[in-house]
Amino acid sequence: MTQGLSEKIALVTGAAQGIGAAVVRALAEAGATIVATDMQDVSDTLSGVPNARGINCDVSDADSVDALFRSISETEGGLDFAINAAGILFEARLIDMDPSEFDRMISVNLRGSFLIAQGAARLMTQVNSGRIILIASELAYLGRADYSAYCASKAGVVGLTRSLARELAPAITVNTVAPGPVDTQMLAVENMSPEWIEKELDVPLGRIAQPAEIGGLVRFLCGPDAGYFTGQTLSPNGGAVMI
Repeated sequence: MTQGLSEKIALVTGAAQGIGAAVVRALAEAGATIVATDMQDVSDTLSGVPNARGINCDVSDADSVDALFRSISETEGGLDFAINAAGILFEARLIDMDPSEFDRMISVNLRGSFLIAQGAARLMTQVNSGRIILIASELAYLGRADYSAYCASKAGVVGLTRSLARELAPAITVNTVAPGPVDTQMLAVENMSPEWIEKELDVPLGRIAQPAEIGGLVRFLCGPDAGYFTGQTLSPNGGAVMI
């Protein structure tokens, strides 16, 4: 085990699967103590992970998020890293979309990012130190037909990151990871196979990312070599978007 993050406390939302689960593993391997949360059971993610506990939380609900941070304050005594990997994705044409669908996407993906960042900042400002990492998407830059709600929510996360980085500096850094397509259950649920993605999205590297690659990038942003990063959006996307 690499001990680069030993004695550090990390919150990871959306930890039941996909990118969130990969982030849990990456930070645990670096020695961090993990608080993993999701609306689903996180026991599979935490199996074999030392110094970790799970707690249920709906990131779109302010009361649920408040309870989460009270628990962290009382049990862990503080927080060094907050990674918001919770998110949802669905396809809906603009002319057919019910406004409630749009509201739900914004509520989980953007409001959830705001609430987690707010709760984390309240703890971190007590010790004038901490790192907040949000998860967006390359589609914040590209856009995509029939995914307007998702793209809008993730573009909002990028803008939120830039503003919070200025507001919370210099004590707290805020960055975003905006991946291209990643081999997760979210893509499978939407019937977007890896083969379809490779063909349709024109990724120069010719493949989709593995969750562990995104987890490794988050681990870097939590580590000592990333102290001069803030307000940045890092987009591992295989060359599909070149910024």
